Amino acid sequence: MLLSLLALVVIAGGVAVLVIGGSSRPQVAGASATAGQGQFRAEAVFSPPTPAPPLQLHNYLGEPVNIASYRGRAVLVTFLYTNCPDICPLITASLHATLELMGPAKSSRVQIIAVSVDPRGDTPRAVAAFLARHKMTGRMQYLIGSARELAPVWKAWGVGSERDAQQPQFVNHSGLVYGISASGKRTTVYAANFIPAELAHDVPLLAAR
Repeated sequence: MLLSLLALVVIAGGVAVLVIGGSSRPQVAGASATAGQGQFRAEAVFSPPTPAPPLQLHNYLGEPVNIASYRGRAVLVTFLYTNCPDICPLITASLHATLELMGPAKSSRVQIIAVSVDPRGDTPRAVAAFLARHKMTGRMQYLIGSARELAPVWKAWGVGSERDAQQPQFVNHSGLVYGISASGKRTTVYAANFIPAELAHDVPLLAAR
C-alpha cells in the first residue's frame, strides 16, 4: 500500500525530506527543528514566525473561504485527499482527537482548514462522505478546486502533490499540519503522526499570538 511503511514527504525546493512515522522532525525553510520555543510542543517552530501564505478557495459546499477571515483565532492548515489510504485518515483522526481533548470552549478558538491535493478525486460528494466518516462535518473546512486553482496554493505553501506513477488512484503529497497564529503568522509545524495532546496544548498559545 502507498506509503504503508515509509512516507517520504518532499518539501518544496526539493531539499528537505520528512520521514513520516520515524523520529525525524519536519524540516521547513525558516523553521527550527528544536521544539519548545515559546513553550510550543510542535515538531518545528518558525523563528521568527512568518506571514501565512494566501489561501482563498471554495469549500466542498461551494462557499468562499479566506484564511484572512479567521484572524483572531488559531488556524491549523493541512493538505489531504479523500482517497488517501493512510496519511490523510491519520491526520484527520488526530485532528478530531485534538478537538475532543480541547472541549467546546477551547476548540472554538481554532479553525481547521484542509486543502485538497487531488482536484480530480475530491468531488463535493467524496469530501462530504470523508468528513462524515471521520466525524469532522462542520468542524473542518475542506477546500477544493481545479488543478489551476489549487496549484498556486500548493506552491505558496510548499506542498508537493503528484499522482503516483504505479498506482494512479493515489497521490504522493506533503503530510504536514501548519499552526497559524491569531495574528496570521505561520508559527508551528506538525508531522502527520503528531500527538493530539501536544497540538491541544499549542492551540491556546497560537490563539494568543
